[in-house]
Amino acid sequence: MTEASEQDQVFESAAELFALLSTPIRLKIISAVCNREKNVSELLSEIDTTQPNMSQHLSTLYRTGVLAKRREGTQIYYRLQSERVATLCRAVCTQVAIELDSSEALPARDRLVPSATR
Repeated sequence: MTEASEQDQVFESAAELFALLSTPIRLKIISAVCNREKNVSELLSEIDTTQPNMSQHLSTLYRTGVLAKRREGTQIYYRLQSERVATLCRAVCTQVAIELDSSEALPARDRLVPSATR
């Protein structure tokens, strides 16, 4: 494999990961299960969405290996499977929160958040 094709593969994989994480509800789900597993009812009490929408996002996160699940009776419990994804989410969300809360304007080259959304 050439260096250019290896680089292309890295960028394509990163773009797929960012696409997976581009939905706010998925970031909320990842945040909600960071410290302990939760069932769908617990997640619905924390995240404002419908049950079908929640199930769709949980299924996507499970299929891609971000979440793991286990069944206990009629309940399905979800937990974080990929600590690396959680670390990435934490880093990006923390930086965005700092930028949004900051009273000082950062130079455009140092921002994660585009100026139009501030």
